[in-house]
Amino acid sequence: MSFRSQIYATLIVRLPKHFQPLFTSLEPLLSTLTLATIFSVVVSVIAIGILCYPLLVKWQRDRLMAKQFPKSWLSIIESNLSIYKSLTSEQQKELLGYIQVFLKEKQFIGCLGLQITEEIKVTIAAIACLLLFGDRKTYFPNLRSVLVYPHAYIVNELIMNSYVVEERRVARLGESWTRDQLVLSWEQIQQDVLNWKDGHNVILHEFAHQLDQEDGQAEGVPILPRVLDYEVWKQVMSAEYLQLCDRVENGQKTVLDNYGATSPAEFFAVATETFFEKPKQLNQKHEVLYELLQRYYRLDPRQWQN
Repeated sequence: MSFRSQIYATLIVRLPKHFQPLFTSLEPLLSTLTLATIFSVVVSVIAIGILCYPLLVKWQRDRLMAKQFPKSWLSIIESNLSIYKSLTSEQQKELLGYIQVFLKEKQFIGCLGLQITEEIKVTIAAIACLLLFGDRKTYFPNLRSVLVYPHAYIVNELIMNSYVVEERRVARLGESWTRDQLVLSWEQIQQDVLNWKDGHNVILHEFAHQLDQEDGQAEGVPILPRVLDYEVWKQVMSAEYLQLCDRVENGQKTVLDNYGATSPAEFFAVATETFFEKPKQLNQKHEVLYELLQRYYRLDPRQWQN
């Protein structure tokens, strides 16, 4: 093999898979060019590919959203998402489209022997995609895999008390990692499906963390549409978070779960759960917070009958 061919073969192997057929078809032409010219062509095509990639992704997603929704999946949604029939026909159509894209792009992994079924995948996708309304079509970009345990799972957690670090075994129902994974308990999901109005939903909670972590940090501030929105978000969320901390410290009852007082990140996740599951109570007790979340999620769960 000539040096030119070796260089060419190396370039082909190192290219992304979707570019390789193109370069293979161009091999006869490139074989007549100088190495410098070949390099220029390769760089140019890669640059064009990078620029066109978002358009390709949008095209693929639009095709998925337009596909006919499987009847077996719809049956699962109607059974496990009690608020589905309260959505408008346009919202239902939009949600089903989101679900198709989500299921195509995310990997599901069963843990401790759990077999991933259509019900598990569709139920998780349907509830998670409620957070994508309002042109939030990034589809949790940091997330690649959803790990599902059959029940609560045990993790080793480091806890620091009075300058002493202790390692404890802690049972968890779900967690969202800043890397590319999210963990859920199927047993807890089944309980949440049956108790939509109790203000607790592990899927909504952990996927709210995914929205928060989209910029690489978990601080209770998701990516917002406009720069000016961040100041309003900070004012409202900070005041509401401090109010919850004060109520929890004084043992006062609140519509928001006490866990929200753990940190601003947990407050956003808990507020999201409450917004979707106890919308009327949240609006009555925390009207400004409800309006902020309503603008962000572009939904008004008060209108739902479930």
